[in-house]
Amino acid sequence: MNIILLGPPGAGKGTQAHHLVHAHGMRQLSTGDMLRAAVQAGTPIGETVRGIMARGELVSDEIVSALIDAELLALPPEAGAIFDGYPRTEGQARELDAILARHGRTLDYVIELDVDEDALVERITGRFTCANCGEGYHDVHRLPRVPGTCDVCGSHGFKRRPDDNADTVRTRMAEYRAKTAPILPLYEQRGIVRRIDGMRPIAEVTAQIAAILGFADVSQASMEGSGELPERPSGKAAADAAHQTR
Repeated sequence: MNIILLGPPGAGKGTQAHHLVHAHGMRQLSTGDMLRAAVQAGTPIGETVRGIMARGELVSDEIVSALIDAELLALPPEAGAIFDGYPRTEGQARELDAILARHGRTLDYVIELDVDEDALVERITGRFTCANCGEGYHDVHRLPRVPGTCDVCGSHGFKRRPDDNADTVRTRMAEYRAKTAPILPLYEQRGIVRRIDGMRPIAEVTAQIAAILGFADVSQASMEGSGELPERPSGKAAADAAHQTR
């Protein structure tokens, strides 16, 4: 199963990708993460893009395609891929088709997490994290159990991202729409686009994605009924999860 996961920053892509990776053995292929990892590892591609990224220039499609190709080559045939941040143009979309075909794969679904812009602004501007362990919180949806104390590590320091403000969020939304506009019609013509209300509770979004992909996920309700709760994500996934319920 190979999918593209779309959604603006704050839509909960990180949370849902985290679940697909850990519950179903899929691999998240984020072009930004792959480029940074290549630079840090000092690979030939990493050395090529080090200066490009330092200058703030765009990395060529050829380099990104080579990274995707290498990742798929290392991916076990039975493992699915989640493409995050790629493709962004019609040319990249067609190149992805060619890369997948070389590895005996096809693109099964494009899943877009739809969000209400005003609600997304409220979600993002209210989030903060523990400065020590990175556990995620929200001014409205998830405050620490003991005010001023992290639930996980007991630290008393918290921080907010400087770009988590209303103007920046609305700019990100506009950029997201501009970036996805070229590729969505292409996939809509193929009938593989599925849209989900990203403002619904995490468990509902997870269940809808599982239904689309044909996975037999355990629902949040059944886990609560049995007294079992899923493991709480940490770091970035926790920051997404902390404020994804209304």
